Amino acid sequence: MQARTLFRAHHRNLARVRNAKRAALAVLLVGVLIGVPAASETAKGPKTQLWLDVATHAMPGMPNMTSGMGGAAMRMFGGEQMQNHYGAAHYPGLPGRYVDIALLNQLNPGKEAEDLVPAGLQLGKTLPLVPPKSPERAQPGGKTPYGNADGNAKARILIYWGCGLDVRAGQPREIKFEVKNGKLVGDTSKWGSTMQGRYAPDRTVDVGPSYALWPNEKHRKMVPDNGSLVGAHKIEGEQIPASMQFDLTQMQDFMPKIALTSSGSLESGQTWKWQSVDRAKGYFLAAMGMQGDALVLWSSSETGDAGMGVMDYLPPSTVDKWIKDKVVLAPSVTSCAIPKGIFAATNGQAAGGMLQMIAFGPESNIVYPPKPADPKVAWNPEWNVRVRNKSTATAMLGLDMGAMQQQEAQDPAQPQQPQESKAKKLLRGILGH
Repeated sequence: MQARTLFRAHHRNLARVRNAKRAALAVLLVGVLIGVPAASETAKGPKTQLWLDVATHAMPGMPNMTSGMGGAAMRMFGGEQMQNHYGAAHYPGLPGRYVDIALLNQLNPGKEAEDLVPAGLQLGKTLPLVPPKSPERAQPGGKTPYGNADGNAKARILIYWGCGLDVRAGQPREIKFEVKNGKLVGDTSKWGSTMQGRYAPDRTVDVGPSYALWPNEKHRKMVPDNGSLVGAHKIEGEQIPASMQFDLTQMQDFMPKIALTSSGSLESGQTWKWQSVDRAKGYFLAAMGMQGDALVLWSSSETGDAGMGVMDYLPPSTVDKWIKDKVVLAPSVTSCAIPKGIFAATNGQAAGGMLQMIAFGPESNIVYPPKPADPKVAWNPEWNVRVRNKSTATAMLGLDMGAMQQQEAQDPAQPQQPQESKAKKLLRGILGH
């Protein structure tokens, strides 16, 4: 199929995927209403603490955003406005390397500081750590996550799980619910446990005015494709402990991109393959799309109690446990198939959806001074650094973006402006803009 035809066939599906993303927000809200536990981490421990969330995001067929075609795509979205921001490491997004840095110095809270970074990061000698601006208050009125200003909605959710080309017996699990005036209607007891399921406990720092962050409005450059965190780091600032310097090794550096490819079709079953990711402790895949009026959710878990909530940083101990529970794929696994038909075209609607994958990485804690071997010796650590690592990939089901780019590159008669327009529309569709 010609790339332009392929793009037109799936352009309408991008809107459907955006609807799926909004529906997923509805699912999340319902989960909160029925009691899914979720709480950000609060600061406990030494008076001075530093958190680094390190991530590598990939989109099969899409370039990084720091140069070349990716840089052109970024400029189409407004240049500087599309550059790095705090929180980008947490959620799968535009391809590239990301690190969120949060400092809490309770000896002098809410003050700027600096992270003296190694030259290999290629972002200069220092990164300014700046307190966040006060969050903007939501304006009254407007749309709810359900898409209605009055808080009314109906939804139907079909849940599938497990790697394999065939839909397994007992699937899908169907959930129906209705919301009126922002409240659940009917008996939810029979599906409450299904909605809760497994989830990644939110250990992301609940930052506020007492913290200092990077990226920020002073410095939000993207990490170069080959930027590295390996080397000496030193935190400086008023009342920052003079001893706060540490070395990061290759273990804490950016993980490689997930090299994700697919074969087969959504109608007959689609197999996704990847190369083993260095330092990966395990893998997890999840997908969502629309089938008629239903939101379809699928995960690579062997149990039906796992879903999109697992797509987050996990401590290695939890990854090991969930591998034994057959929720997370072992690091030796390099392929997983999505069952046939669950994301196929129906009633004239385009096939497809959105697939996300995560490679769970290591987690490190550096404490100074180190804990004494003798438990009788008093221990009063001055500072602590936590580093978490992961690599993610996001792909559009049913859309061969690599083939589309290759075809466009081989078509010299194609005017440049329409080609840019297609790239812009595609990125806007994926990101929901």
